[in-house]
Amino acid sequence: MSTVLPQEKHELPGYEETQSSVYAFVGNPNCGKTTIFNSLTGLRQKVGNYPGVTVEKKMGEFFSQHGKPLKIIDLPGSYSLAARSPDEAILRDVLYGRRADTPRPGRVVCIVDASNLERNLYLVHQVFDLGLPTILVLNMMDIAAKSGLTIDVTGLEKRLGIPVIACEANTGKGLLELRIAMSRAEIPCPTYDWVSPKKVEMAIAEISDRLLEGGRHSKRVARAESLLLLTEQESIRVQGSSHIVPEVMEAVLRWESGWKREGYDWRGGIVAARYDAISELCRKIVKRQRLDGPSLSDRIDAVTVHPVWGWLILGGIMSVLFLSIFTLANYPMDLIDGWVSSLANWVKGVMPAGDLEGLVTDGIISGVGGIVIFLPQILILFFFIGLLESTGYMARAAFIMDRLMSRVGLNGKSFIPLLGSYACAIPGIMATRTIEEPKDRLVTILVAPLMSCSARLPVYLLLITALVPSDRVPVMTKVGLMVGMYFLGTAGAFAFAWLFKKFLLRGETPLMIMELPPYRVPSLKSVSLHMMERALLFLKRAGTIILGISIILWFLTTYPKTPDATTSTEAISQSFAGTMGKVMEPVIEPLGFDWRIGIGLISSFAAREVFVSAMAIIYSVDQEDDEDTQPFREALLKAAWPDGRPVFTPLVCLSLMVFYVFAMQCMSTIAVVKRETNGWKWPLFQTGYMTIAAYLASLFVYQGGLLLGF
Repeated sequence: MSTVLPQEKHELPGYEETQSSVYAFVGNPNCGKTTIFNSLTGLRQKVGNYPGVTVEKKMGEFFSQHGKPLKIIDLPGSYSLAARSPDEAILRDVLYGRRADTPRPGRVVCIVDASNLERNLYLVHQVFDLGLPTILVLNMMDIAAKSGLTIDVTGLEKRLGIPVIACEANTGKGLLELRIAMSRAEIPCPTYDWVSPKKVEMAIAEISDRLLEGGRHSKRVARAESLLLLTEQESIRVQGSSHIVPEVMEAVLRWESGWKREGYDWRGGIVAARYDAISELCRKIVKRQRLDGPSLSDRIDAVTVHPVWGWLILGGIMSVLFLSIFTLANYPMDLIDGWVSSLANWVKGVMPAGDLEGLVTDGIISGVGGIVIFLPQILILFFFIGLLESTGYMARAAFIMDRLMSRVGLNGKSFIPLLGSYACAIPGIMATRTIEEPKDRLVTILVAPLMSCSARLPVYLLLITALVPSDRVPVMTKVGLMVGMYFLGTAGAFAFAWLFKKFLLRGETPLMIMELPPYRVPSLKSVSLHMMERALLFLKRAGTIILGISIILWFLTTYPKTPDATTSTEAISQSFAGTMGKVMEPVIEPLGFDWRIGIGLISSFAAREVFVSAMAIIYSVDQEDDEDTQPFREALLKAAWPDGRPVFTPLVCLSLMVFYVFAMQCMSTIAVVKRETNGWKWPLFQTGYMTIAAYLASLFVYQGGLLLGF
């Protein structure tokens, strides 16, 4: 039965004329949607080559060929409008006009991977049901050609009745044609039709009539809504269809219950009908040339996802990453260190001695400079992460980890947010929106901060590189220690995930269905932009949060002043900060920490890297020779207990690193967890279990080391 409907202007309820200038970018994960969005708008947005990188809508603006500003909403990647996860629900709700915080788009740009056209067209097929003015972009035409595919673009355009643009986003080919197409005053709606089962059409007719009674839907949108209601899983439908009146839901459930009694799979029937129509379309416009042997990506995957070689390659990549952090960054780090010291000495030379001079040199310069020095390592870390995402290796890493993740009750898809948490737990936690099962999503959120993020990197580097003489520790030993910290955090995340899935949030291990995108030549421009973004965010953090905390710490370590103090150590011990540290010292002394480390632990609850700034301020204040502003790392080596024992021994450094592996200590992460879980229950639980784990692990390391004679 044909379902051709007449084109209707302003189909969606509440549609305004101004919305004709708002485009929605829609497509599957890995189709190049965000790359095209960046190219048109010039916005610096992260581009990744693995499913789930765009977990929220992104908005931008560009000018048409006629100089008219046009808005673009970059919606999350999805395989279907029948949402299975929170990020897919954003796509559905924006297109159906269900979100009050987002303008309803008047036009749609559907972007598909030309090398996987049949699979990509399923989502496009659902978008066509809405009857919006649409442009179809066939991206990755070069990959399609290498796969032996030839697509009749003109024929496809005639059959769909809309503009079809052939594109290669990574080289910029086809972007001008897309810009011209989007600049047109009028864009046609799709005229494509498809056939659904007769029994389904009967249900659609009744449900559509009930939707039309409310006056909030046009005929086309009512039909699209009816199909979606019949396709969605009941658990998702309950969450996403609150706008549907009870009479409509009653009609849906009545049809479903009747079909169940008859043994008819209505959901499968609708999906199969769509794919039948898509297959018929592809047979007419796609010609496939048989290629000899497997593709290049398949040949590479034979090694990179091999049960043995895959693990070795993953381990090798991590080792190269950390070796680069310790070797390539040495010169720029020394350069920055010299600049900081020179600046502090210059300020001391031009400012009169006093509290203001101490605030600038010992508070601001020492505190902020102690963090900025680690910028080169941060850039190297994000360069490698961007490179792995851009080439497509990240998805392979998730595939490799799937078997291990299944042992703890999760699947490889949960590892993608965990991988992202190596850079920062905040986007990692937000990326859990791609996980369909709520319990698995919550478990992933709870353990994501255990992955060693970039904020821990300055702490690790300080304790590994600065506190232990370099002539006694070869560089590969340092690399091994760094890899060990990252491994410990990952192992801890897996262990707690197993505990939570076993006792707290029980559920079956979900199957992982993930697309492995083809390997691509990385875009150095995108990777470089991503590095610059992270550098600016890092410096902004240093210039705001860390600067503020540094000033507060300087005040707390300087006041109240005690005229009877004979040494700077005695003076700081009697300050506000010293008092807080001494109150805390009995609790942390079993871990090998003194009251000065306690000050660092308290201050780093705001952000982990603040520990480095706290130590810089404390030991800058504590230096006996005010004429020489030496690197504070040398002062740390001289720190001693009242009985003369050194504070920062190798065992204490190891205990402190282990503490930071497990400790939460990041207010921003706590705030994001609160937002993602809609309450304080889980962030408080997360902070509690991580703090207890950090204390016990550090206690085990230090006391165990003492028993072994270290």
